[in-house]
Amino acid sequence: MSGLGTAVGAQVWAQLQPQDRAWLRDLARRAGPGTELALVGGAVRDALLGHTPLDLDIVVSDIAVPDIAVSGRTGSDVQALALASGLPFVYHPAFGNATLTLPDGRGADLVRARRETYPQPGHNPRPLPGSLPDDLRRRDFGINALALRLSADGPPELLDVVGGLGDLQRRELRPLHGRSFQEDASRLVRAARLAARLKLCAAPELRAQVPDALAQAGRTPRLWAELKLLLAEPRPGQAARVLDDWGAGALLPGLPLLETLDARQDAGSPVLPITYAAAVLSAAPDPDQLAGRLGVGERPAALLARALSDSSFAPGTPERQLREVLRPDSYPPLTGREVLALGVAPGPEVGKALAHLAGLRQAGTVRSPDEERAALRAYLAQPSTQASAQPGPRSGPNPKAN
Repeated sequence: MSGLGTAVGAQVWAQLQPQDRAWLRDLARRAGPGTELALVGGAVRDALLGHTPLDLDIVVSDIAVPDIAVSGRTGSDVQALALASGLPFVYHPAFGNATLTLPDGRGADLVRARRETYPQPGHNPRPLPGSLPDDLRRRDFGINALALRLSADGPPELLDVVGGLGDLQRRELRPLHGRSFQEDASRLVRAARLAARLKLCAAPELRAQVPDALAQAGRTPRLWAELKLLLAEPRPGQAARVLDDWGAGALLPGLPLLETLDARQDAGSPVLPITYAAAVLSAAPDPDQLAGRLGVGERPAALLARALSDSSFAPGTPERQLREVLRPDSYPPLTGREVLALGVAPGPEVGKALAHLAGLRQAGTVRSPDEERAALRAYLAQPSTQASAQPGPRSGPNPKAN
């Protein structure tokens, strides 16, 4: 597809930021003969969808090596190339990869081309040396298996070895082989994230593998990491809805709450990922267990506790947003300043009045600030309350006994 590959490659290249085109071209020059560089995955996909790619992954592979498994080339080539780039980088010797830091602070990954095998479904794959086509075939979906071959002086060229360009034109998510979700159930959650964010549909092959993903979910630790990433999507409720539509809604509780938070965002009220995480915990049978699996730490649970408390929070705060979603009939309770204004004596009586109102709220006796004010007036009118609010007799020295 050289003609089409060049034309589509030019389309991808034009979508990159000028500074990214400059340093990628320079990197290709520094790679030298015998080494091929290709921009792969999400950057190529997003460029073909008309977006400007920001996250860049570059695969480094050998050219014209008959048996790459015994070619003698290793991940040290990546380290040398990262050093030659002149950019700050961190080298990961366990994987033979390097993460470059671009001048604007973004990261870009240099990775060796590889194949993968799964000795045990759900566990981490075992990497093996491979070619660029091998690296594309190991990926999750056709739309993520596109590569832009980089050249030091010639035009970049699109490489499509799995039919991913057709998938992208149909806006379809298609797993690359029949055991894809059995090997890695987290791919199902990743598919839902992409489908919601990019408005993609599921290929029949994807829907057919949903039962495989559900059967392997409990044995796939990466699935929980993908669910955590789902909660950081622009609209987590949309991604959770996709999972539910595919028959996998049980993976993440609280779908109605997530969709309600999405609606608030659509109405112009930004919602933080921690608020989505707290909403999910509120719907879980065992919130502590789910928080541990998702790796969200203690902050969402603490936010949930504050939202369910009687404390007052300003409009737009995460606590107030979550409270309004979890308890739609809730309202801002009277504050200490307000009860003082209604006639409660300063000091301990303020705490007693607030505790009295809290008990009425928990019992469902009051349902609005006006009802709280009326209840407070009735409370203050009680003789016992009036007596306790009066200052007591002043104490003095004991009279001397006669």
